[in-house]
Amino acid sequence: MNRKLRYPNFDRMIEDLRAHSFDVATWAEVAGGVLVSKYGAGAVLAATGKPEAPAALVVAPGALIGGRVARLLDRGYQKFLKTADFELPATASQLQAIHRFSEELKILTGAVDLYNEALGTISDLYEYDRLKGREAAPPAAHRPWDVAGEH
Repeated sequence: MNRKLRYPNFDRMIEDLRAHSFDVATWAEVAGGVLVSKYGAGAVLAATGKPEAPAALVVAPGALIGGRVARLLDRGYQKFLKTADFELPATASQLQAIHRFSEELKILTGAVDLYNEALGTISDLYEYDRLKGREAAPPAAHRPWDVAGEH
């Protein structure tokens, strides 16, 4: 059974986002990129040229800070918003805004909505302080029953 495509092209998708009160602006850092924002959160979309999926996320949803999309960093004990210039603790209202924005964006763009993402806001990076500075895993021990030569 063929599924009817919701959006025939990228431009039609952008028009629909505007109709649903999303702010849309060009994003100079990515060729053909568009910054989509609402509720103080934003993401960058770009045209794929494929009819089955006219848009792709170039920058994952995050809080807008100083006109840039901040990545969500999880340190185990707290979430932080990180940009190229600085890092600051995320507030509950910012996390709620990112989650609400992400859900609406997925619905309007026809993106896949995963169960774990629907439960709450997920982070882009995970850096736990207890793991910082640990050495890489030691090499596997030699197993004498494995023959490593010719036979």
